[in-house]
Amino acid sequence: MGHGTLTSRRNALRLLVGTAAVTALGGAVAGCASGSPAAAAGSGRLRIALANSYIGNSWRIEMENLWKAALRMEPYASQVTGLIYNSNNNLRDQSEQLSALISLGVDAICLNAASPTALNGMVEQAAKRGILVVSFDNTVTAPSAISVNTDQLAFGTQGAEYLARMLGGQGNVIMVTGVPGTTVDTQRNQGAEEVWRRNPGIKVVNRFAGMWDSSVAQKNTAAVIASLPRIDGVWSQGGTDGVLKAFQAAGRPLPATVGESENGFRKYLAGVPGYPKVYGLSLAQPPYLSVAALELARQVLRNEAPRRNVVIAVPTVTDQTVQLGTTVFPSVPDNFFSGITDTNPDPVVTMCLDAALTGNPCGSHLVVRLPEDRR
Repeated sequence: MGHGTLTSRRNALRLLVGTAAVTALGGAVAGCASGSPAAAAGSGRLRIALANSYIGNSWRIEMENLWKAALRMEPYASQVTGLIYNSNNNLRDQSEQLSALISLGVDAICLNAASPTALNGMVEQAAKRGILVVSFDNTVTAPSAISVNTDQLAFGTQGAEYLARMLGGQGNVIMVTGVPGTTVDTQRNQGAEEVWRRNPGIKVVNRFAGMWDSSVAQKNTAAVIASLPRIDGVWSQGGTDGVLKAFQAAGRPLPATVGESENGFRKYLAGVPGYPKVYGLSLAQPPYLSVAALELARQVLRNEAPRRNVVIAVPTVTDQTVQLGTTVFPSVPDNFFSGITDTNPDPVVTMCLDAALTGNPCGSHLVVRLPEDRR
């Protein structure tokens, strides 16, 4: 089916969320924008904005690079003008960011939110103006938004269960959490805590934030482990390689570890030269979630698919399944997130290393296979 006019698309979206009119709010955009809304106006191209709450770690940089790369490949190159707006994990800034995008009258916003609830009012205003909001990674609870994400509760549960099995249900564990207040952090922690309650022999001897950043996690781990007893296991939301480096620097044994998809962590799992072998599980919150959100927005706006939520299976590797050049990259920095592509038999998307590092395209065409609605 064709995509129709901008007016007809917005009218159709208004019918789904109600007919009340909302006056566009002013306000400066926090961060920077790429792309030209004026150039796209009247051209029939979709104007889809990436509204990102936080650019303080390598995952967010890769996520944006993959977005940029996708926009340089078909079908996006000829159908979409993409905008990127960043705030610094600040609700006021991101609220102003969304206000500006409403004023611009973009067709869709792919939102990585600073809070699951605090931006709901702005999301509903966008919806009433006929602007589609696709929430991903750190999602919002606004009824009008649709979402693309992995199951964050399952992420926390799966990692904790794996660690509990490795430890035989007994041992001291530290929890290295993420960015406080975000949906991802809250749900992952909840998943892990449920597992600890079922395994009373597991004792959590410390919990602290790593901010999903290797350098922050290393610094914060170094600050606490000196006063801790023997640590048998690590459950980490992110910055996992930094956690292990802090153990090494302190002369502590490297414990069984469950963490994210940092390249450095996977180097430990693979036992590449210079990285003592570590046993454990690496789960990936894929940076390509931005591309999946972009594709969902494109499909809905062009009437190629209904509004729906998309749940993407969490890609995982262990010390037994990690593969050089595919799920770990020896020549790439440690803080790089290696879950940039789906290695399952029926992948959501396959993107190249260069796309994540530089934003360059992987050829001329990109195929994104979104799973079916699981609501």
